[in-house]
Amino acid sequence: MIVELGHYALILALSVSLVQSVAPLIGARIGDKRLMDIGPVTASAGFLLLAFSFSALTAAYVTSDFSVLNVFENSHSLKPMIFKISGVWGNHEGSMLLWVLILAFFGALVATFGRDLPPSLKANVLAVQAWVLTAFLAFILLTSNPFTRIFPVPFEGQDLNPILQDIGLAIHPPLLYLGYVGFSIAFSFAVAALIDGRIDAAWARWVRPWTLAAWICLTLGIAMGSYWAYYELGWGGWWFWDPVENASFMPWLSGTALLHSALVMEKRSALKVWTILLAILTFSLSLLGTFLVRSGVLTSVHAFATDPTRGVFILAILCIFIGGSLALFAFRASALESGGLFQPVSREGALVLNNLFLTTAAATVLVGTLYPLVLEMATGAKISVGAPFFNLTFGPLMLPLLFAVPFGPLLAWKRGDLAGATQRLYWAIGAALGGAIIVLALTRGTEILAAFGVALAVWLMVGSFADLGQRAGFRKAGLATGFKRLKGLPRSAFGTTLAHFGLGVTVLGIVCVSAFQTEVVTAMSPGETRESGGYSVRFDCMSERQGPNYTEEVGNFTLLRDGTSVDTMESARRLYTARQMPTTEAGIRTEWFSQLYISLGDSEANGGATVVRIWYKPLVTFIWIGAIFMALGGCVSLADRRLRVGAPGRRRAPTAVGAKAAGA
Repeated sequence: MIVELGHYALILALSVSLVQSVAPLIGARIGDKRLMDIGPVTASAGFLLLAFSFSALTAAYVTSDFSVLNVFENSHSLKPMIFKISGVWGNHEGSMLLWVLILAFFGALVATFGRDLPPSLKANVLAVQAWVLTAFLAFILLTSNPFTRIFPVPFEGQDLNPILQDIGLAIHPPLLYLGYVGFSIAFSFAVAALIDGRIDAAWARWVRPWTLAAWICLTLGIAMGSYWAYYELGWGGWWFWDPVENASFMPWLSGTALLHSALVMEKRSALKVWTILLAILTFSLSLLGTFLVRSGVLTSVHAFATDPTRGVFILAILCIFIGGSLALFAFRASALESGGLFQPVSREGALVLNNLFLTTAAATVLVGTLYPLVLEMATGAKISVGAPFFNLTFGPLMLPLLFAVPFGPLLAWKRGDLAGATQRLYWAIGAALGGAIIVLALTRGTEILAAFGVALAVWLMVGSFADLGQRAGFRKAGLATGFKRLKGLPRSAFGTTLAHFGLGVTVLGIVCVSAFQTEVVTAMSPGETRESGGYSVRFDCMSERQGPNYTEEVGNFTLLRDGTSVDTMESARRLYTARQMPTTEAGIRTEWFSQLYISLGDSEANGGATVVRIWYKPLVTFIWIGAIFMALGGCVSLADRRLRVGAPGRRRAPTAVGAKAAGA
């Protein structure tokens, strides 16, 4: 019964969404407040209906109700509870239901916390949001119904894809969808503003917190996905330039550009046309990623294999929303004012440079991702565009951007002083040179590129604090006064520092693991030892274990240093019995910020030698720690009162004298 109610709630949500997509829009057009007030009510009601529908599907998974086709195909009664729950979104139908739930969630947030928005803008935003929601609800009900029943009821399920049975995949998709779908709010604001024909600095102030929230979630989602692939797939890498990885990375790049562009628009009323276009393109790239993952045109461990009908439906949605929004933009762009003027050397100029490199990098990734697909459709030839292409095109674009990052916050608005900003970065310059010298000394001058990379990372990390140091004025005012000044700074200043520092930490991790990691691929028999990362790795034995829904062969290793045992490690080959699908479980030992990584390959017949891959990865965890710092910087910025849309202002209670005077 709960399943039928969930299906019915999904149909009701589509009906409510249809009302939301029309009534507020008409109300804004004719100035009818009652029609505009329908938007917040329907947005909240739609979210509650979808939350109930999602809960109904979750209940079917938790109770192993195999009369539901989706549960039968993606669950198993012996599966641990955490993976029963994560199995809800570990498939096409369930993940699309989560997609629309998050879409409705953001609409409900605008309805609840957007009380300071102009009524017509709020009505148009909610209507545009409902257009997207309606399209995807129709897609689910017509092609991807998660509540389809089967008869006769199977005794047991087919289990979830084994590589998805991991805690990382319980966290990664929801975070990724919060980022993907969160950019729909920026898109809705952009289209609503184009409908109204009014775009100003206040618009940028309203849209920035929503964009920032989506960017934070997408940053964490990408980092979580990267770490999951690193430890779960057993390949030892942290980024493969997989097309589905690129599909999430492209909106992150354009979303980062949008955040900086919106800042210029808010502060200087400049880059209006460009900011609107970026808001449209960012969500368009999110929609493109949805199409790539679910259309069946890509083969990837991240992709959902689907039939062509679904791909055509999503492609139609893609064309309607991307084509329609760009057509509206082209129609309205000529009527938009260009905004304030500024000199090339200024904070606006630095942010424009930031946008130029980020959008070009996103375009490069887009070309490398889509070119094989376009070529195959045009000629039938199949090619792959891999890491060498992206490293040679994306990397050089990032170098000047990374070098310029510390300068941006130190330049004044409208007209900056580049020489003065350079003087404030002397500490960063000295630290960067020191980092390069240390690397060259340790490697005896053989790793010049690594020295340059470390210098760039240190330049970013130390340079990120230059703006706070300048504002505090420790040198002239002293420590006590300086800390008082820091306390009075807006939180967004600290958020910017943390985000830029995190970027430097990530760059340092990438450089160190790329330049200094060691890899040993060898066949080992029990009792044999290999050297890696300052350890002697001894292969002790193979053993067998039984899991709840799998069997595994476990390789046991002992780590020795100077002949003394310091730790033990395990690496395993699992076989999930329901699907008869093998996976590799890597053994990872973290020492400070570096890791020793062991992965098992095939074994010879009759219990012979086993192929073992041993990597030592110095400072590899910095890659993901840096992403956490970036997201933390976003959270600190989001806590800034100036970015909390609808936050009531603080008012002091009138004193008795003041009240008496007011009465007089």
